[in-house]
Amino acid sequence: MQSLPPADHGRQAYLVLAGCTLIQAPVWGYSISYGVFQKYYTTHKGIEGSPGAVAIVGTTLNGLMYLMMPLTFTLLTKYPRLRPYTGPVGLCITIASLVMSSYATQVWQLIASQGVLCAIGSGLLFSPTTLYLDEWWVARKGLAYGTMWAGKAASGVVVPFIMSALLDRFGPRTTLQAWAVALIVLTAPLLFYLKPRIPLSNSHTQRPLSWTFLKNPGFWMLQIGNVVQAFGYLLPTTYLASYANDLGLPSFSGALLLAVFSIASVPGSLFIGYLGDRFHPTTVILICSLGSTVAVLLFWGLAAEMALLLVFAVVYGFFAGGFSTTYSGILKEMKRIDEGVETGLVMGLLLGGRGVGFMAAGPASAALLQGGSRMIEHAKWGYSTQYGPMIILTGATALLGSWGWMWTMLKAVLV
Repeated sequence: MQSLPPADHGRQAYLVLAGCTLIQAPVWGYSISYGVFQKYYTTHKGIEGSPGAVAIVGTTLNGLMYLMMPLTFTLLTKYPRLRPYTGPVGLCITIASLVMSSYATQVWQLIASQGVLCAIGSGLLFSPTTLYLDEWWVARKGLAYGTMWAGKAASGVVVPFIMSALLDRFGPRTTLQAWAVALIVLTAPLLFYLKPRIPLSNSHTQRPLSWTFLKNPGFWMLQIGNVVQAFGYLLPTTYLASYANDLGLPSFSGALLLAVFSIASVPGSLFIGYLGDRFHPTTVILICSLGSTVAVLLFWGLAAEMALLLVFAVVYGFFAGGFSTTYSGILKEMKRIDEGVETGLVMGLLLGGRGVGFMAAGPASAALLQGGSRMIEHAKWGYSTQYGPMIILTGATALLGSWGWMWTMLKAVLV
């Protein structure tokens, strides 16, 4: 019987890790940059529709990408022979969606192309690469996932500025078509290096998938914390630029704060991944939650000037930006409890739960803004502005992201 290549080290393992890290830019680059396009569409002629309708494109793109993960991860775990084809198909769909949207003149066309098709294509591109990473990295899974998510964070630093510069000079049609070409150049070589560690001939395509982890209350407590954390996670990055603008700060302040958040997420993801290989996942999640909560309630809640907002962006980016890296610890914990569990199924459900939180956050944030105070120009801190209720909610959801740890402590006390 042919032995498998070594996991956690060796040339092939590091090539897969490098490929999974670099491919985050093609997968998430457009969704991360959509705010730049939204601003352009709402301030320039060419797209028929209200600003609110244009915003639906972004929420559809991000929400659908995450919500489809349980389905794609389940199918690719059950039928691993589909994985080599899923990435190229996803790339083709993504390219087609960008080219189609470059000729859009109405909002519904943007929703169909950029919102739905781009989400499907990017999701199909992401799913098999993540499953390959899961095969090649076992004992050091946390560090591997931390590196992968750091790649996503790094793309959030670079890609939006590139898109903004291209939009200002060439407009959306040329920018979208140029990004489509860039996807081919960036992604096609990476797909060649992203290969399974377990040969397809050895894959258990006929063995029923094990869903026993769904009977484990610990999984559901972690999932509840995951959904709640996701509910508030995007609120600061969504409204931070508007908050800075309403405070009367320079026009570049919003872009700078978002860039600082993304930069801080890179070491944050690596650090959380490092902890994930050494401590129980509930402990690591607690560290992320406490750091995020302090950042929101202390630094954003009291911020009415640029210096404190920068501190907030650094601390929140470091701790909250690395939250998804805790998934590696959850996968290892579920595997420890039941050796037969398919970690791809667990990962898919965790990403799907994140999508639920993201989708629910949009309507809730709009309602919170309407309920907040309108006085902001001479505000002494964030709590006294219209963003006050949102800051409190974000801090509460950040803290409740550690619900898995809280449940464990509560169970220990009661027992």
